[in-house]
Amino acid sequence: MTAEPYLERLDEIEARARAAVVRARSAALTSADPGTGEQWEEGQVWAHMSEFVPYWIGEARIVVAGSPAPVPFGRVKTDAARVEAIADRRHDPVEQLAEVVLADVGILRGYIEELGDTPAVWAKEGRHSTLGVMSIDAIVEEFLIGHLEQHLDQLDELAA
Repeated sequence: MTAEPYLERLDEIEARARAAVVRARSAALTSADPGTGEQWEEGQVWAHMSEFVPYWIGEARIVVAGSPAPVPFGRVKTDAARVEAIADRRHDPVEQLAEVVLADVGILRGYIEELGDTPAVWAKEGRHSTLGVMSIDAIVEEFLIGHLEQHLDQLDELAA
């Protein structure tokens, strides 16, 4: 694995997030959360996107630094801090949440550049409580890049 494909996807994520802010509608609209199927309002989607990037970068750092592998990491969807952060931020203005998301995308870009193109780094493993052993590559895909894309898809659905 190399950083470049993820960096390219981050360019698209940033553009999609900016477009989603422009077309933001009403918190009364709902869309199914990709992980749970529960119905989320637009504000909840933005609130979640504004809280998870720093969390998962921190968890990835634990895995990269940890030894012996696989290092325990992560949380589950019912994590109290996660649920509370979404509930607390869901009524914040979309523009404010989007600023946080876009800043976090920049931080994520820096972290992926930091990971670089060293296969041994991307292969480091952690153990998630429900998903089992995952490489850094899988963690970045599942919890960061792919996760942002899933929630942008959700915002696209709300706009449709």
